Parts: sequence; structure tokens; C-alpha cells
Amino acid sequence: MGDLLNKTIAAIKPLDKDAMARAAARQDMLTKPQGALGRLEEISIRLAGIQGKPIPVIKNKAIITMAGDHGVVAEKVGNYPQEVTPQMVLNFVHGGAAINVISRQVGARVVVVNMGVAGDLPADIPVVNKLVARGTRNIAKGPAMTEAQAVQAIEAGIQVVNAEIDKGLDIVGTGDMGIGNTTPSAAICAVMTGQSVVKVTGRGTGLTDDQLQHKIEVIEEAISVNRPDPKNGLDVLAKLGGFEIGGIAGVILGAAARGVPVVVDGFISGAGALIAEAIAPQSREYMFLGHLSVEPGHKIMADKLELKPIVTLDLRLGEGTGAAIGIFIAETSAKILAEMATFGEAGVSEKEE
Repeated sequence: MGDLLNKTIAAIKPLDKDAMARAAARQDMLTKPQGALGRLEEISIRLAGIQGKPIPVIKNKAIITMAGDHGVVAEKVGNYPQEVTPQMVLNFVHGGAAINVISRQVGARVVVVNMGVAGDLPADIPVVNKLVARGTRNIAKGPAMTEAQAVQAIEAGIQVVNAEIDKGLDIVGTGDMGIGNTTPSAAICAVMTGQSVVKVTGRGTGLTDDQLQHKIEVIEEAISVNRPDPKNGLDVLAKLGGFEIGGIAGVILGAAARGVPVVVDGFISGAGALIAEAIAPQSREYMFLGHLSVEPGHKIMADKLELKPIVTLDLRLGEGTGAAIGIFIAETSAKILAEMATFGEAGVSEKEE
């Protein structure tokens, strides 16, 4: 592993139990029956542990959307041409995508990162350039990337999130863009959860039954050809993954090392989360699952990570859309803890013993 990755892993600490206990005690004093706000209470308490503050603060928010292409599109696993990836990057930059709309509503900045777009992008657009290569190799024929490239992708994610934290960041969401990326994500899911390819593979952008069967066969071939070690996150990423998936893993690890909560988006972000958790198991405590995608493998990922989705809206877009919605709810939970009156402050009688 690289020096930055090793240092980042070493910096990930357990959550602050004292801050969590004090947050929980305050929740129990607020003007409501204990536990009446359900998951909002749970989220605020974990935020306290992550930030090391009894009353967590969420003000500065960002979605980091990683873009990368995949050589496996040569196997005809989807319905869209690879040209869509750079076109959508331009759409992000111009503020016209779903993630831009939701982020404006939530008050989060959108950071777009070129991890491995195969097509050309204008040199003067506000995109963070962390290009590892112009797309991965075809996983049905061999490894997606070298191990050195896998480390480079993860460390690029760490660098990006570190730069955003240095600007001011209280919570971050992960996002993705890349034609064909549900195929490597399903491969990663199958290997790292031990589930069959059939169980974890969905229709992506709307495949027919025949197309879905072909996609399953391509993923099975990729796993057979590459024989990744399910206990080695770096090996799985190098053999089956994508540069944007590695970047997402890096964002999660980097944020955890700096005490910043991470809201994980959908299926592709879930693949990045599996890689991050395999490399540094402690990082899982810093993750929230923004939503539950309709991709069948996403629930399997969530179960492996032991994360409950904040919302279930039948989303399947990516970009960071579900993460942005999750950030809004996480911020709401923190505001309730900070701003809601206690029984004593409000002069309201508590329940009788």
C-alpha cells in the first residue's frame, strides 16, 4: 500500500463513546417521549461519536461525484454508449443534473472528479483531475487495473476529501458517474458478500431478460478469470473494480481518518464502501447509508456492512442523489439535538415515574 493510504488507515479511530453518551442523555431530556424520534435520535448520537462533540454540527456539506469508464462495456452489458460519461460530467459542471438540483436544495457543494473518463473533457472546466487512466481494462478478459493503479485511485479519493475538509466540511456524500459501472459493482458485491452473481445483479439502466442473463454471464466470467481474494479489498478493486469505485473508497477512508461522517449513495458507492471496509474495518462506523437502491445487490451490500438505509425511495440513478437526501436528514437530526428544548428549559413536566 502507498504511504498516504497507510497513514490514513492508521488515523481511523473508534468513535468517541463519551460524546455519544452525552448526546444520548440530552436526547432523553428533550421535550418528547424517549425514543419518539426514532432513527433521527440514533443518527444524531452516531454523528456525535464521529465528530467527537456531544452536540454535532453540520453546516458545510459536499457531494463528491467520481467519474470513470469501464472496459467491460465492450461486452455490451448496458444500453448507453460510453460517450454519455463525459457528457454527464459536463452536465454536472453546468448544474443541470439531478445531483445539482438536490444539492442546491440541501445546501451542499458538488465536487466532480475525473478518475478515469475515457473521452475528452475541456481543459478549463471546474473538474478535479485525478485521472488514473482513460477507463479500466475489460474485466471479462483480465484485471481491471494494476495494484499500483488501485492504490493510486484510493489515494486520489483521500486527497480530494482532505482538500475539501481543509476548506471546511462537516459531512460528505459519495457519488458516481460511469457507463457500465453496475457490472463491476455487482462483481465486487458477489465476491465480497459470498452471494451468487444471479442474486446481486440487476437491470441497471433497464435491461431486458436476455440482456440481464448476458450481464450475469459476463460477471461470472470476470470472477472466474480473475479469481480475486474476497478478504483483500485492494486485490478485489484491482481485479474487478473501477477507478471511481476506488476513489469512493478513498473518500470514505479519508473522511473517517479526519472524523467526518460519510453518507454512502447507491450500488456503485456501496461497492466502494465494501472495499473501504475490507481495507479498514473501523471505517464502517463513519458510514451512513443514504438510501436503499432498487438494485438487488444493494440490500446485500447493506447487510454485509450492517447499515440501515436512511430512506427508501426506489432510486437507481447514482450521482450522489440518495446521499444528498441522506445528508439533509442527518443535518436535521443534528439540529433537533442542538435546538430542541429540554423539559427543564421549556418548563414542561416530564412523565411520572
